[in-house]
Amino acid sequence: MIINLLMAVVSVSVYPVQTLDNGLALTPTMGWLHWERFMCNTDCDMDPDNCIREELYMQMADVMVKEGWLEAGYEYVCIDDCWPHHQRDPQGRLQADPKRFPSGIKKLADYVHSKGLKLGIYADVGSKTCAGYPGSLGYYETDAKTFAEWGVDLLKFDGCYMNWTMLGEGYKNMSRALNQTGRSIVYSCEWPLYEWAYHEPNYTAIRETCNHWRNFADVYDSWSSIKTILDWTATNQRFIAPAAGPGGWNDPDMLVIGNFGLSHNQQQSQMALWAIMAAPLMMSNDLRDICPKSKELLQNRRVIAINQDPLGKQGNRTGVVDQFEMWERPLSGGRLALAILNRQEIGGPRRFPLTLATLPSYQYCNPMCNVTQILPMYQELGVQGLFSKLLLKINPSGTALLTVTHISINATILS
Repeated sequence: MIINLLMAVVSVSVYPVQTLDNGLALTPTMGWLHWERFMCNTDCDMDPDNCIREELYMQMADVMVKEGWLEAGYEYVCIDDCWPHHQRDPQGRLQADPKRFPSGIKKLADYVHSKGLKLGIYADVGSKTCAGYPGSLGYYETDAKTFAEWGVDLLKFDGCYMNWTMLGEGYKNMSRALNQTGRSIVYSCEWPLYEWAYHEPNYTAIRETCNHWRNFADVYDSWSSIKTILDWTATNQRFIAPAAGPGGWNDPDMLVIGNFGLSHNQQQSQMALWAIMAAPLMMSNDLRDICPKSKELLQNRRVIAINQDPLGKQGNRTGVVDQFEMWERPLSGGRLALAILNRQEIGGPRRFPLTLATLPSYQYCNPMCNVTQILPMYQELGVQGLFSKLLLKINPSGTALLTVTHISINATILS
């Protein structure tokens, strides 16, 4: 069965691309973003604990420091849509809703910074945000200066209410405006998301403009949503994967781990595949009330190390057989990360016979490799030869995440 994987390998074209030269996001961005969990809840009278107001972000900042999230690498606290007032101020500047953000964004940024964290904010390239608040069209320089003066560290720039033929120009203009402020602001774009309906986006231009970019629809708190994102990514990996690298990343959207819709096996699968895809790890959940197993998974240092690997190569789906998918990602130090996803959703655990010689990147293990299982639980599987067979037990909709490290004959003799 496993030999058939060689027949299913998808070739990936490689072409040189330049990165946005702002020195940021050299590894995928990590943090917390409000949208999927809290959406556009502005009813603070009826639901004060879950509405979009300054206290929500202050509380998340407190928890991120107290509960080890910052220590694990999650450093951005990000505001999404629905934070502004419905009108700009008399000078044409964006302003926060005065009832829900009475202290203003500058004071909120100061608070977040005092915790050792960074603040992200949301705006839109078009005339309005997706929720109907003022957009940045015609105000790119004004808004960039405003964000810099407030102490913002990341801008998520959406693409609603904009003629798609003007998207590229708008995103480039804001990129230039941000750079001209002199402040280091990670630039998170949604440019290709809004162009794919019309044509293949220009990823060379996108990478020269943005630090990461959304390609596909919003993630939902469901396994079907995660599968759809994975399928889209694999289908289009020959276009998008070569664009990824230090300074610029494909963004498959937020981690929904710790919410309501995923089983623990499915949460492990999202974490593993987002690591393989070198995706920004932006959680959208309630860190004030998260189950211990989800917290442990999100803070798993070994998985995070794969995601943050300095080589900066995005992984790809390299094989599909018998409802198993194999994903591979090259790592620094001559290592390889493997994720084997069980797409079957009926029955019990199934065994996947892994033979290193059948890996598309089998040269990593010629003549042998040291294999370590990271998920579903840590296990050192030892030195394996090219034709050794490992039987991996994988639950329905679960994933086995492994690293393989090349061992040379000389190193073996010396040991």
